[in-house]
Amino acid sequence: MTGLKRLVEYETFKSCPPMSDDHSARPLTDNSLASSFATSYAGVVSFLAVANEGSFAKAGDRLGIGRSAVSRNVQKLEAQLDARLFLRTTRSTSLTREGELFYQNCHPGVERIVQALEDMRELRNGPPRGHLRICSTPGFGRKIVAPLLRGFRSRYPDIALELLLNDRPADFIADRVDVGFRDGRMEDSEVVAKQLIPMQMIVCASPQYAKKHGVPRHVDDLAQHRCINFRSASGRVSDWEFKVDGLIQKQLPRAQHTFNDMDLIVQAVLDGEGIAQLPAYQVCDLLRKERLVSCLAQYAPDDRGHYVCYLSRKHLPARIRVFIDYMAEQTRALDLQCLSTMMAVPAL
Repeated sequence: MTGLKRLVEYETFKSCPPMSDDHSARPLTDNSLASSFATSYAGVVSFLAVANEGSFAKAGDRLGIGRSAVSRNVQKLEAQLDARLFLRTTRSTSLTREGELFYQNCHPGVERIVQALEDMRELRNGPPRGHLRICSTPGFGRKIVAPLLRGFRSRYPDIALELLLNDRPADFIADRVDVGFRDGRMEDSEVVAKQLIPMQMIVCASPQYAKKHGVPRHVDDLAQHRCINFRSASGRVSDWEFKVDGLIQKQLPRAQHTFNDMDLIVQAVLDGEGIAQLPAYQVCDLLRKERLVSCLAQYAPDDRGHYVCYLSRKHLPARIRVFIDYMAEQTRALDLQCLSTMMAVPAL
């Protein structure tokens, strides 16, 4: 009956006349459809309460609105229906034949509305469940997000997951995305962005390439090397960024190869085809295993990040809240910050 109480309070408030004398507010109260709906809905809930409790006084106690308010709601409903719903005496209250028919028809509908309210409250405060649509860049999605989903599914089996990989930033509303992962610098003020980890960008080469061609010692040396570039989903080739003397410096070296997939770039570097600037999550393991060597680490930019994004902090469903917390905890535990520990470039 808690749901019925809330419905009656809401409709009673909505049907009250405005306190202001401003004539601009009158169209709201003169709207016959809105007024009729408000009166009917409050009346239906009051009617059901009286039918269930057997008296107007008990219905008022159950709904938390006084007996007289219940009586007024029912009277307005009877006037709209042009039918008498209750037989009232000083000792008892019972349904008329019309009241019995009306009760049978409207009771299931109101109960479904009450259940819908309870379901929404459970989604916010109850055990996490439902469908979660996630969007990520392909590289971060394959390397970081997807492997972590198995553990999340084990912990929250009632949440169904959908992962979309796309280099373009997700449109949270049009694409109906719940959570998005973004890289770089966050300039979108319309979403909430929580940094998971800093995004380290590392220039890498294979040991074979370093032995044969050497490695750049300064950013100006890139012109003498075989560079491999990344083309983004927009069609634009991404700049290489460095921090030189405290300032961000962008370069777009002449490319030996250009790919639109980060995994292809990593493989080309491993094969000794050239050097590339790559995010740390792609190469930390390869650096630790000495399958790659780093260079220009002293010029690595430090103003980027990997972010988990969502539309609003208000009314955040439990399924989204636990997913964000889980991904933040698990991503930070992966030890993807390898600039300070990576191997030195071998002497050539």
